[in-house]
Amino acid sequence: MTQNKIVRLETASSKTEAPDGRRQRSERSRAQIIEAMFELIREGDMSPSAAKVAERAEVGLRTVFRHFEDMDSLYIEMAERITAEIMPKVFAPFEAREWRERLIEHLRRRFDIYEHVLPVRVSANIRRFQSRFLMEEYRRNLVMERAALKAQLPEAVQNDPVLFAAIETAVSFQSWRRLRQDSELSAAEAAKVVCLTVERLVAP
Repeated sequence: MTQNKIVRLETASSKTEAPDGRRQRSERSRAQIIEAMFELIREGDMSPSAAKVAERAEVGLRTVFRHFEDMDSLYIEMAERITAEIMPKVFAPFEAREWRERLIEHLRRRFDIYEHVLPVRVSANIRRFQSRFLMEEYRRNLVMERAALKAQLPEAVQNDPVLFAAIETAVSFQSWRRLRQDSELSAAEAAKVVCLTVERLVAP
């Protein structure tokens, strides 16, 4: 084979590999940006700027906005990742048969999810009044949590507006956040408070 043919083959090979290499670098940058956002929020920066995200991800600010046109689109990506992580727990079958026991099992599962999403959800709640997506996500979460709670309760409790509202308030994310952050209780202590409240509300 002549030297010219070898050069042409190597050049053709490099052209086919280059797009793959660029795509991998692009995917890596995107993943770094998302992870940087998670890290900053978990460290206590509840509303990190794009500049801070870029600095933590070790990419340029233009790279952030090349992947995400605004901060909302970054939150959308984060929400999708969190949803994928928690869905197996949400849809796992229950072991308890009696509805009060199943309710407590549901609450334990809910507490695990709250702990997993706590900083990110607090951050989203801070921003939701300036973001249509985050406000819609907030309302969607309320609907899903209400439906999941009702599924564990008998019709008599579901149809009692005051009792159901009391239970829903006790097990809400807002109550969990207050116990964990404002009252500075551990997750175990917060779980005891919520379970005690609910057990008293649904006692025979």
